[in-house]
Amino acid sequence: MPTFIETPLIIFLAVVAPIWIIAHYMTRWRTSKTLTVDDEKMLAELWEIAPKLESRINTLEAILDDEVPDWRKKI
Repeated sequence: MPTFIETPLIIFLAVVAPIWIIAHYMTRWRTSKTLTVDDEKMLAELWEIAPKLESRINTLEAILDDEVPDWRKKI
């Protein structure tokens, strides 16, 4: 009688369980590759901020060019 239970259990553990585990983690991997709503929101905010930051950097570089002409050589 124990072999009646052991044989299907061994087949399940040897064949079905690994396929099930692989399918589970493949699904998790595919869903983790997509952007979440929060990620998309943060990306949109960063996209809006980028031109402002670029403008600030250009302004600071212009000020440094006027006040400290050789500042780029010191970097």
